[in-house]
Amino acid sequence: MTDSPLSDPRPTLKTIAGETGLAIATVSRALKDAPDIGEETKRRVRETAARLGYRPNRAGVRLRTGKTNVIALVLSTEADIMNHTSQLLYSIARTLKGTNYHLVVMPFFPDEDPMTPIRYIVETGSADGVIINQTLPDDPRVRYMTEHAFPFATHGRTAMGIDHPYFDYDNEAFARAAVRALHTRGRKRLLIVAPPRSHSYARHMLTGYSEEASSLGLTFEVATPVTSDSPGPEIEEAIATRFSAPNPPDGIVFGSTTAAMAAVAGAERMGAVLGRDFDGVGKEAIPFLRRFRRDLIVMHEDVGRAGEFLARAIIAAIDRQPTEGAQHLDRPDMPPL
Repeated sequence: MTDSPLSDPRPTLKTIAGETGLAIATVSRALKDAPDIGEETKRRVRETAARLGYRPNRAGVRLRTGKTNVIALVLSTEADIMNHTSQLLYSIARTLKGTNYHLVVMPFFPDEDPMTPIRYIVETGSADGVIINQTLPDDPRVRYMTEHAFPFATHGRTAMGIDHPYFDYDNEAFARAAVRALHTRGRKRLLIVAPPRSHSYARHMLTGYSEEASSLGLTFEVATPVTSDSPGPEIEEAIATRFSAPNPPDGIVFGSTTAAMAAVAGAERMGAVLGRDFDGVGKEAIPFLRRFRRDLIVMHEDVGRAGEFLARAIIAAIDRQPTEGAQHLDRPDMPPL
């Protein structure tokens, strides 16, 4: 009876060395992307390792190096999944491909303490570094990881005076550009469906929105009681209610793709026509909104670039490299008018 493939011994560095004719030490250094190993040798070793199904023994790696070779992406389930989470996951995973690091995703839910997964990772040492999103101006996760000297990077900035790696979209610049675009189209009464005010990017967006509208002499308001993270039906109902009241807005700024679709649906429910009675400006990571309504003004948010940057930034943080060069504020492209 032949042995089952499952009974075959697990390939090791020695197996790869035998296949390639290289020394075990050379194979090990090639898999670690050592700078003194040639690219052709690295390629040959990696291809052989992949063909043989080689996987490093994580327990052994951790015993030898104290590292897990794992990066944890801790995400809120409130994120705008269609636009942001999938793009962020894909770009981080793609950038980590070919490195020694593997990505694990740890979600937390609205009724949970966002500190819970962070404490677990730090206390158990189950990852070498953490990437978080939906940052707060005074974020306890950032403070905790800083105090414990644990490597991390954030999708979004904080206002804590703590120097840390981050990638952020310039939501203040987005809001200013959105207001100017609506002003160019002759709109005078603006409304914004803003993110939850506890989040850093909400404060940036509201600052740009209010200051730019004031400077142009426009009236402006913030949608209540909803935010751009509210369920679509709630946003639709809130906007429909506002459009049924006197002096409805004639220009809307949307803080998320969900908010854009729901708000337009609410306005249209009350008989308002996009492009005639009101205009709207949104941002998105995946081209979609113009397919939903061609008259929407749309700016692109490059979440793919964010993921690539954050993957490299967290590896640099794990290697204890300086923060300089590991912070980026992405300016939005101006919308076509």
